[in-house]
Amino acid sequence: MLIDSHCHFDVPAFDQDRADCRQRAHEAGVQAMILPAITRAGWPRLRAVAAADPSLYPAYGLHPVYLHDHRPEDLQALDDWLHREPAVAVGECGLDFFVQGRDEKAQHAWFVAQLDLALSHDLPVILHARRAVDQVTQALRQRPGLRGVVHSFSGSRQQAEKLLELGFFLGLGGPVTHPRAQRLRSLAAWVPAQALLVESDAPDQPGQAHQGQRNEPAWLPEVIHALARLRDESPQEMARITRDNAICLFRLDRPAPIADDPPLSHRPRTTP
Repeated sequence: MLIDSHCHFDVPAFDQDRADCRQRAHEAGVQAMILPAITRAGWPRLRAVAAADPSLYPAYGLHPVYLHDHRPEDLQALDDWLHREPAVAVGECGLDFFVQGRDEKAQHAWFVAQLDLALSHDLPVILHARRAVDQVTQALRQRPGLRGVVHSFSGSRQQAEKLLELGFFLGLGGPVTHPRAQRLRSLAAWVPAQALLVESDAPDQPGQAHQGQRNEPAWLPEVIHALARLRDESPQEMARITRDNAICLFRLDRPAPIADDPPLSHRPRTTP
């Protein structure tokens, strides 16, 4: 019933129990996951993790927070890699003006180069836009034809409207389950359903019920329940809509239905 549109399932945090985590996610109704990359050094590992399970879909890019790990030749390497390797998106890429010590001009250069690669390969982009939504939107506006998602969106309604005008999706995850996140929850209730994706961002950003723990894709139904409550929809309908949105954006093969999906028919431990 669910597609996790953003999960760093290849990182070492899952090395000890990756198979068990995948089984728990499957039992929770998570049919597929999109796995965005962080650095060039991680691409082979991500490829291997995705190759072991046909429900894991790789995306490749260069994350702005890891700016100091990137080298000039990595952009040509990304172009070459995308010519050789199957991918559903370019990413995770974008801008992060929250983390200190990351040169903003250098970030922008890496970012727009990856946008251009996405256009040349006809792939969507998975965008990171922390304290930089306006700058990201401006770069997108200058490149008609791009499509993609701003993951873990936390901007304003006005910023969201500008992204929706460009045809972009907004990814929502664990933060929307937190009662104190009033602005985000208000936005989640307003965003048109056809523009929503759900994500775990595992191992980061756990929901209200799992603060301080390693996040898992198996907890994605709690995001669905929070959205359903905020939007006065059924969890099943929210799952269907966000799944279909992910299939459309990433051009996925439609996953086979899962017959039994208890987390969507029962309330999670913590609800909004």
